[in-house]
Amino acid sequence: MLKQHKFIFLLSLLFLVLFSFLFAAFTGSSSVSIQDAPALLNGTASPLLQTLVFELRLPRALAAFAAGALLSLAGVLMQVLLRNPLADPYVLGVSGGSALAALLAMLLGVNSILLTGSAFIGALISIFLVFSFAHSHGSWTISRLLLTGIILASGWGALISFTLVIAPAEKIHGMLFWLMGDLSYDRPLLPAYLILLVGMIFTLPLSRQLNILLWGDLQAGSLGVNIKRLRLHIFFLSSLLTAGAITLAGSIGFVGLVIPHLVRLIIGTDHRFLLPASALTGGSLLIIADTLARTIIAPQQLPVGVLTALIGVPLFLYLLKRSH
Repeated sequence: MLKQHKFIFLLSLLFLVLFSFLFAAFTGSSSVSIQDAPALLNGTASPLLQTLVFELRLPRALAAFAAGALLSLAGVLMQVLLRNPLADPYVLGVSGGSALAALLAMLLGVNSILLTGSAFIGALISIFLVFSFAHSHGSWTISRLLLTGIILASGWGALISFTLVIAPAEKIHGMLFWLMGDLSYDRPLLPAYLILLVGMIFTLPLSRQLNILLWGDLQAGSLGVNIKRLRLHIFFLSSLLTAGAITLAGSIGFVGLVIPHLVRLIIGTDHRFLLPASALTGGSLLIIADTLARTIIAPQQLPVGVLTALIGVPLFLYLLKRSH
């Protein structure tokens, strides 16, 4: 009966994903009526309407879904890795390296494709540094990994502040938007969806081991789980997922922290269901948040990270109170 409840929840999430895409397509400063849907589908709508929906709104919704799913999936993994319910995808400093590389690319005036590549390279450099310093003497402990990530994040933060100070005034606005989460610029979507596919392919087979790891190292080891290898897999998978999300949309807060908590309260800690449910929930809710961010004060747009923080803070406090 419990498993049936979880399958029903997953099915309802598919309807939520469909609703979120429809909401994004038909909502905005220029409204599109639901009566226009047949004309849009058969290609007889006006060129302006076709451009608005298929070249502007839906690609942005696809980017939002990928970013939300990547962050939520990474959040689940990071909370298992660090055994800390307050862990989020950014805690190990991956976002800082990506942000610094992206800001430097903006200073040089590169196009969006090179900007995306620079952000991803920055994230990979940060992943490599955390891994190298956390294993400098062959040891692997959660506290060492977490401390390395926090220190590295502080260093990236200082360099980001320095970059903002020396940046020309006309580029500051775009930089701040990117730092707060920005889905308004054109970006390649295929790499993000490939990373999401790789993440799902490699995390779902680990579901049983992730469930066992929740019981503690001693019990997991006695049941045949190679704890060191599993943690390495979790670290690199969560880091790759985080890198993909940051590269696509900048630093969007609270999605990777709150969504796993929310889903866990509904369907429990079984990662066979928690992982796909978190990805679907995070993706669809970020679409809705981004649609609201570009609509609330239209024609101006809010960075989506601002809206996720405004929603995420009270929601997380509520979940925290309910869990106790």
